[in-house]
Amino acid sequence: MGGMTQEMPKPMLPVRGKPLLEHILERLATVGIARFLIVVGYQHELIERHFQNWPGRIEFQLQAPVNGTGSAARLARTFAANEPFLLTFGDILCQPEEYLRCISILQADAETAAAVAVKDVDDPWQGAAVYETGGRISRIVEKPTKGTSTTRWNSAGFYGFRPVVLDYFDQLRPSPRNEYEITSALEMMLADKLDLRISAIEGAWRDIGRPEDLAAVNEIGVLD
Repeated sequence: MGGMTQEMPKPMLPVRGKPLLEHILERLATVGIARFLIVVGYQHELIERHFQNWPGRIEFQLQAPVNGTGSAARLARTFAANEPFLLTFGDILCQPEEYLRCISILQADAETAAAVAVKDVDDPWQGAAVYETGGRISRIVEKPTKGTSTTRWNSAGFYGFRPVVLDYFDQLRPSPRNEYEITSALEMMLADKLDLRISAIEGAWRDIGRPEDLAAVNEIGVLD
């Protein structure tokens, strides 16, 4: 986002008059989620101040240093309290029904350790390529080289997790990008033969990663 986030964290960028993150929280609330943990870092005071009177139970955890999605996610241990939880990145917008779909896949089988939301794309090189057979994940490749993936499934930026994932977050080591990444934890879970499933996005979805994405979701009719 370049200069657009020089003085404002990306989740606080305005979408139709309120922060992107507020849209995400509202959509989560519409499907019955009542407790929220927001992991904050850059300009965290802006986020905490904006949501201090929001009508929902919100806790904050400061990630310092900001060094990857996995190290951010491991801060959820106390919050999760040994219960399943939904994790979403702060720049992903989708229909509320997609959260329910992800949760239902996790709930359908007690042996399923994680449900990973995925989106059908031409080439998942900008995210994580997810390989599966019959809905069961066999392999995940973070930031694959463009044109090398033989799957169209791209990790869509939110997950349903059972508490066992937190043990894998604790084992993370820096990736080739020198970050502690959720994908690395998922790879370890697959190596240990845990059951990971896909939750395929059926409705509108957007990763707000570029100025044109922000412009698109500010248009009426997109993701309504």
